[in-house]
Amino acid sequence: MFEKILIANRGEIACRIMKTAQKMGISCVGVYSDADATSKHVEMADVAVHIGGSTPTESYLCGDVIIQAAIDLGAQAIHPGYGFLSENPDFVDDVLSAGLIFIGPSAEAIRAMGLKAAAKALMVEAGVPVVPGYHGSDQSDDLLADEANKIGYPVLIKAVAGGGGKGMRFVEEAGAFQSALESARSEAQSAFSNSDVLVEKFVRKPRHIEVQVFGDGDDVVYLFERDCSLQRRHQKVVEEAPAPGMTAEMRAVMGQAAVKAAKFVNYVGAGTVEFIVDGSDDFAIDSFYFMEMNTRLQVEHAVTEAITGIDLVEWQLRVAAGESLPVQQDNLSITGHAFEARLYAEDVVAGFLPATGTLTHLAFPEDIRVESGVRAGDKISPFYDPMIAKVVSHGPTRTIALKRLAKALALTEVAGTTTNLEFLGALVNHTGFGLGEIDTGLIQRDIDKLIEPLAVTAGHAVAAAMRISGLNRPKFMSGFHMWQPLSQSVSLARSGLLVDASVEVFSPDRQHWNIDGVDVVAECFNGKWWIDGQKAPHVTINDSVVTVFDKYGIRFDVIDALDVVTEAVEDGDFIEAPMPGLIKSMFVSLGDKVSKGDRLAILEAMKMEHSLSASRNGTVVEVLANSGDQVIAGAALVRLEDET
Repeated sequence: MFEKILIANRGEIACRIMKTAQKMGISCVGVYSDADATSKHVEMADVAVHIGGSTPTESYLCGDVIIQAAIDLGAQAIHPGYGFLSENPDFVDDVLSAGLIFIGPSAEAIRAMGLKAAAKALMVEAGVPVVPGYHGSDQSDDLLADEANKIGYPVLIKAVAGGGGKGMRFVEEAGAFQSALESARSEAQSAFSNSDVLVEKFVRKPRHIEVQVFGDGDDVVYLFERDCSLQRRHQKVVEEAPAPGMTAEMRAVMGQAAVKAAKFVNYVGAGTVEFIVDGSDDFAIDSFYFMEMNTRLQVEHAVTEAITGIDLVEWQLRVAAGESLPVQQDNLSITGHAFEARLYAEDVVAGFLPATGTLTHLAFPEDIRVESGVRAGDKISPFYDPMIAKVVSHGPTRTIALKRLAKALALTEVAGTTTNLEFLGALVNHTGFGLGEIDTGLIQRDIDKLIEPLAVTAGHAVAAAMRISGLNRPKFMSGFHMWQPLSQSVSLARSGLLVDASVEVFSPDRQHWNIDGVDVVAECFNGKWWIDGQKAPHVTINDSVVTVFDKYGIRFDVIDALDVVTEAVEDGDFIEAPMPGLIKSMFVSLGDKVSKGDRLAILEAMKMEHSLSASRNGTVVEVLANSGDQVIAGAALVRLEDET
C-alpha cells in the first residue's frame, strides 16, 4: 500500500479522499491555489503545497506543476478526484512517465470514453444500446441540421468532449437549431477546448440512471444504480440509490450492460456508466440507452457507499496499489435507500446563477453524513464550483431516508451567501418526488411552485429584533425600574421593506412585541425563549445582517435609525453583470438599436456561460465593458438611451 499520495484537487472531494487515505495510514499531500491558501482541504492535508494563481488554468489544471510537487514531496501516486485533470488522458501519461501511479483508469480507457461520439460508436460495437443520433466527424452546419431533421425534433445538441450540461442545448424545432448550435459550440470550446458536437433524439420522459462500476484489470463488478433525474440546467441536484421503481430484472440487465461497456475498454478503478431511461415504459428492459461513461469517481458516490457499505475511495487506493477487487458480484447487495442533496451557493430565483460571499455561519445536524470543503468564515469564490456541501441520508426504506434528508435540510444553518437550501427543502417535500414519480423535467415543470417563498411570520421578526436589541440575553434587564416598563423600537428590514417593531417589557421573562401592527408575546422558561408558544429559533448576526434559522434561513437587515431612508428607483437603462465573471463576448456597439430579448453579451462565470439580454427596446449609448474584461457583480456593461 502507498505511504504517501498527492491529491490533485480541492474542496469537498479532496477532503473526502483524505478522510479515507488517512484512516488507512496514508500520508496526504494537498495542493492549493492563491484563493485556497486557508481552505479546509489545506488544513486537513498532512502537507500542502502552493501551485499557482486563483484561476484553474493557473493552478489546478497545471499538470506539470502538480506532478513536480508529487515528486518533490515523495508521493508515490496521484489521486485526481473529479473535475480538473481527472479525465485528462495526457495527464495520466505524464504521471506514469514521471514514475508515479495514477489512481484511476488508463489513459486509453479515458480516451476511448472521453468523446461522446466516439464512445457511442464503441458501445454500438460492444452491443450496448445507444440513443438514436448523429455522432460523426463531419461538423458542417448543414449536415448537422439535416441529421437533426432525420432524427426528428426535439433533439439535444451536446459537446462531444464534456459533461455537466456544458455545451448542451435543447432544440424543439428546426428554426431554433442554428442559434442553439452556435451557442453550444461556443460554450464547448470554452469549457473543453473542443467545439465538436453530436445530435441526439430527446427522450420525452427521461430518467437519468447511472450504474457504478469498478474494475481491477481482471474483473469488473457493478455496485447497482443511482437515479440522478432531478436536475437543473442539466446538472444534478438530488441523487438517490437505488432508483425508485427499479425491477430486479432491469437492474441486472443494466448492470450487465454497464459491465460490458467497462470491460470493452479494459476499465480499471471506479467509473460510472450513464444511461437515459424512457420513464414512460415502466422499466422495460429495452427502454434504456447509453449516454456516456464518467471515467472517475462521481460527486454522488456517497449514496452508493451508503447502500452497499463499501468505501469506494478505499477500493480505488487498493486497486491502484495492485490489489484485486475485495468483493465479487455475487457478494454485493443493497441495504436500504440513500439520498444526496447538493447544497450550492446560488440564486435559484434568478435562474440558478452561482453566488459568491463569505460563509458567516455554517452548521449541520450531527446525525447525518455531510461532505463539505468549506467552513464558517470561508469564502465562496468566483473561480470554482459553488458547492457548499453534500448532505447524505440513509434509511431502511425510501420513505424513511427521504424524511431524514428533509429533516437534515430543515436543520441546516447557512448564512453569508445566497443558497439553494430553501429550494432543496421544497424539492424533497414535493409530492411527486415523494411518490417516486420523477424524470429530468420535473424541476423545470414545477419551478414556479418550487421557488414559492415560504411565509415569514411576525414571530420571525421578533426573533431578529430580540437579537438586534440584545433582549434575548439573560441580563438585558439591568437598570430596569419596576414602576416603568422598558420600551424600545427596533429598526430592521426584510427584502428591502421596513419592519415596524416595538416592544414593552414588564418583567425579565415576558416581552410584548408589536410587529407591523401584529402583537406577539415572547416568554422565557428555564432560560429558553418561546415566541407565541413556539421555541425561539437560533439567530446569528454579522455586520448588518441578521439570520433567523427557521424555514431554511430568513434574512433581516439592521437599519441604522439615523440613516435617511429614500426610495430607490430602478434604472432600466443599464444592463449589469449578475455575478463576478469574464466578459466572453460583447455583441453590441455604440449606436446599435436593440429589441427586448436581444443578446447583448456573454458572461462566463464559474465554468458556465450566461447570456445577458436587453430588458427593453432601445439604442445603445454606452458600452462600458469589452470582451476579455473581468467584472464584478453589479457592474454596468451596457447603457441604453433614456426612455424619456
